[in-house]
Amino acid sequence: MVAKMPGMMAGLRVLGRTTSINVRKVLWAADEIGLSYTREDWGLPIRDTAVPEFLALNPNAQVPVLVDGDFVLWESNAIIAYLARKHGSPLLPTDAAGQGTVEQWLYWQLGELNPQWGYAVYALLRKNPAYSDAAQIATSIGRWTTKMQILEGQLARTGAFACGDAFTLADIAIGLSVHRWFMTEFERPDLPHVSRYYDALKKRPAGAKWMTAATP
Repeated sequence: MVAKMPGMMAGLRVLGRTTSINVRKVLWAADEIGLSYTREDWGLPIRDTAVPEFLALNPNAQVPVLVDGDFVLWESNAIIAYLARKHGSPLLPTDAAGQGTVEQWLYWQLGELNPQWGYAVYALLRKNPAYSDAAQIATSIGRWTTKMQILEGQLARTGAFACGDAFTLADIAIGLSVHRWFMTEFERPDLPHVSRYYDALKKRPAGAKWMTAATP
């Protein structure tokens, strides 16, 4: 059964603040597909999601949430896959192997890559004083670097994008993570294929829009 909310306005709505990397994932995908949408600011410190209005849409109180007419969907990877399927976008291949490869790298970005940067990003990018332990910063950077070296190897094999020659949904998710890697100030190892990849993604109009110094 799909989630539906009665009485919702028509049109595509994206609920979430642009400082969220997962919200930008949805916005970038929508822009690549060429969709019209409205975005509403939700998420602290702008607007609290722990209110009945928002919890009726996502009981996890997390952004983003997609409202497509009377259909509601949360979890960023599910949202971008839904948009690609609904609109027949080449961002998601039509064959099972191609879809599986894209999903593999989407899950890798969310489950393997992202968790490693947490402490370092809060300490070095967001300057949160609660994250000041030098040993934990170093551990976070080390684990993050290990995952980025996996991406370096994959990009060396493909010579282009995460899943091969074609730009896919996986590159949106991973591209935003790579952007965060370059926006965080620390001594990074030389990853030439990651650097080449990052430059290519920033040349895409939709990518450039959501990978800026104001949206790390």
